[in-house]
Amino acid sequence: MASARDQSWTLISVLFSNVPLEPALAATLHQTALELYRTDGAVQQVAGDALSGRVVNLRKTLQLGAISGPAFEATLETARGTGKVRYLLTSQGLDLAGLPSEAARRFPN
Repeated sequence: MASARDQSWTLISVLFSNVPLEPALAATLHQTALELYRTDGAVQQVAGDALSGRVVNLRKTLQLGAISGPAFEATLETARGTGKVRYLLTSQGLDLAGLPSEAARRFPN
C-alpha cells in the first residue's frame, strides 16, 4: 500500500509553484487543504522542520482539463526561499478521504 506521502502526488494537482515541491511538502499541503475543506476554514498556518507559512482556501472550484476540485493557495518560507503554490484537491482525493465533492455539497440528494 502506498504511503500518504506517495498518495499526495495523485491527490493534488499543482497549478503553479515557484518553490520545489518535495514529497513532504506535497503531503503537508494536501493534509492542510483537506482540513480546510473539511471544516470550511479560510486560512491555516503550516510549519515544519524547514517550512512555515499559511494555506488559504480560495473557496472556488477550478478545472484543468478533466481534473477539477476546490482551490487553495499557499504562501511559504522554505529552506530554499519564499514562494507560492496554487493547487487544487482532486475529486479522487476527496473520495478517498470520504469527503463530498463540490457538486455534492451544492446539490445534496
